Formats: sequence, C-alpha cells, structure tokens
Amino acid sequence: MKQLLILSGKGGTGKTTIASAFIKLSNARAYADCDVDAPNMHLLMNSTAITKSSDYYGLPKAEINTDMCINCDKCRKSCNFNAIKVDSEYKVDYYSCEGCGVCEAICPVGAAVLKPAVAGELMLYIDDAVFSTARLKMGSGTSGKLVSEVKKQMKSSVRNADLAIIDGSPGIGCPVIASMSGVDMVLIVTEPSISGISDMERIVETAKKFQTKTAVCVNKFDVNIENTRRIELFCKDNNLPFIGKIPFDPYAVKAINNGKSIVDIECESGKATENIFKETIKLLFNKG
Repeated sequence: MKQLLILSGKGGTGKTTIASAFIKLSNARAYADCDVDAPNMHLLMNSTAITKSSDYYGLPKAEINTDMCINCDKCRKSCNFNAIKVDSEYKVDYYSCEGCGVCEAICPVGAAVLKPAVAGELMLYIDDAVFSTARLKMGSGTSGKLVSEVKKQMKSSVRNADLAIIDGSPGIGCPVIASMSGVDMVLIVTEPSISGISDMERIVETAKKFQTKTAVCVNKFDVNIENTRRIELFCKDNNLPFIGKIPFDPYAVKAINNGKSIVDIECESGKATENIFKETIKLLFNKG
C-alpha cells in the first residue's frame, strides 16, 4: 500500500481541502488525519459512526497522597515546572506537570507518585473505507507518539488497499516528523506569501532528511503571481517536481462550509485539483 502524505509547513494553506479532494478522487479505502491537535477531516468526509474509540496515554502525571504527605516541601522546591501548589495541602497542577518524576524520586515517604494519564482519544471509523484519527487533550504533549498510533491503527485495520492518504499537521515539529516516517511521497501544499514560501522551504529540508519523494503545488496562486513564480523557481533550482497551481476560488469556501469537497461541485479550484491529483499519482506510482 502506497502512502501519500499531504503537508504544508504552516496552517491555513488548504492542506486538508486538498487531502479531502484526493480521497474523493481516488475513492481511497484508507486515510488518516494526523493533525491531532486540531483534527477536522471528519467534518469534510461526513464520518459519523465511530467503530472504535480508545484512550491514549501520554506522559504520566504526578499525584500527591495528602494522607501520607509530611509537608516537607521538598517536592515543591525541586519542581522545575512550578507544578506543585500549596493551599491547605499539597496538590499537583495537571496542566503544569511534565511527568519528569523528580517529586516521586525525592519524596522521603513516597507520597508523590507518577500515574498514567489519559492524554487524548484515538478514533477509528470503518465502513466502505478505514479512517483513522485522534484528538489530543488540551495541554498534553507527545503529539508525535499519538500521530504514530493513528498511522499504526490505519495500517492494521485496512485490507487490500493500494493507496492511503494522510493529512499531516502544520509546521515541521514532532507530529510532522512522525507523519513523514515510512510514507512513500510527500505533497507540499504552499501559498504565494512570504510566510508560505519560508515554511515550504523548511518542510522541504525536513523531507530531504527522510529521503522521501517530494512534490509541490501552490494554492491560491493568483493572489500573488510574483511569489508563485518564486516558488516555481525554487522547485526548479532544487529539482523538485512542481505539479500545479490552484486559483483562489470563492466557490471552494462555499463547498467547505457546506461540508463538501471542492471536487464535489463544479468549480475552477476543483478542476485544478483534479489535474494535480493525476500528476501526483503518476509520481507516486512511477507512471510516465
């Protein structure tokens, strides 16, 4: 099964819009939303019935047994994250605790202990296709580990699929690196803005480290033709396939607001996306 990962380097470029269109165009039997901090693909894919839901355990959190506590104050003084507060008794601030374990190690009576903590929820939808996603709890870390679980859940649940489409996270951090691991190709969706170009360059450098096949397309290319040319030139200079441009299209906004993909309606952005999809598939499967 070939895995196509769609990234942007920044938020708001249209990554999920393109990913949902590709899922419709390919009639994909396996896809995943790895933007675990703010998943939204389920809104466009009209996924309703969760087949499987499970808790995700990230870093442990400290707890203090107040019946055992002797108020020695060693835990509070040793906590580098200021997570231990004192009112009438010692308590751990859940959102400040990083699970480092110093309090547990230093407590002379064993009142401070680390306990497993639910950091998010893994969700799996199975009908005609397998859709894997997750939602990280506010203030929780280890998003990269959760992304790996999303991909693992998808791969273990699908049968006889030629293609899996993965909607990645914005940026170049841990969740993006986890998304990129093991995929066959990365499609970068960028925009003709200064920040868009900068973030595209960063995500290209990240993909190079994985030696992953990479291509670039530009969304809303006509809002700044000069910057679009800069992107095309960058791709040429770096031997990156530049596989298409999508125009700014108010009908795309209407489609998304109505819970549809841009290829579900007749619009210019949808037509351009179809051409980009064809070029992507050629590259992914080495056709032509």
